[in-house]
Amino acid sequence: MPSSKSSRQSPSGNARKPDAKKPVHRAPKGPPSHEIRIIGGQWRRTRLKVIDKPGLRPTPDRVRETLFNWLGQDLSGWRCVDAFAGTGVLGLEAASRGAAHVLMVEQDAVLVRDLQENAARLKADRVNVQRGDAVTALGRLPAGSVDLVFLDPPFDGPWFEPALKAAAKAVPAGGWIYLEAPVAWTAEALGVLGLQCERHLKAGAVHAHLLQRAA
Repeated sequence: MPSSKSSRQSPSGNARKPDAKKPVHRAPKGPPSHEIRIIGGQWRRTRLKVIDKPGLRPTPDRVRETLFNWLGQDLSGWRCVDAFAGTGVLGLEAASRGAAHVLMVEQDAVLVRDLQENAARLKADRVNVQRGDAVTALGRLPAGSVDLVFLDPPFDGPWFEPALKAAAKAVPAGGWIYLEAPVAWTAEALGVLGLQCERHLKAGAVHAHLLQRAA
């Protein structure tokens, strides 16, 4: 009597091997992304996708709402610069509220692409996206040529004082600078630059300042 075997054999006498698994083809993953939301103006409640990058800190909704309450919701005719633009949410908020022109300056090529795509999606023809160094771009502006500059530089870099100096020259007497920083700037430090702090709030680790160019 033939001996029994625990596994069946194929007609050739070789044990049958299990079928090889078919390879699974997955779409390559792009950079992780999240959404920002415009909270006021003509594009109110519009959501835009932006990539996640280390150090990228979109200004939170609550802080933006407070800022534009300080400034007034209608920025019709204002000339604005969103230096260190990042996601561009501050500049887009200004354009949504009627700003006549918004220059967005960003060094990172991937972020520049996102800014251009989001501006095109909104048909924001008053928004100009420029790749480059924010301090250099501010320094090239004619003195007193813009009404409002947004400054939100990386917190771990040396850009605060140079950016404030350049922004102070770009706005006229009575012009505005919005600054986000990891610490509160003192009246003495701002006074040296010809600036004074009109409003301040602390939100988590961020100090938000609304500064005005002194007369």
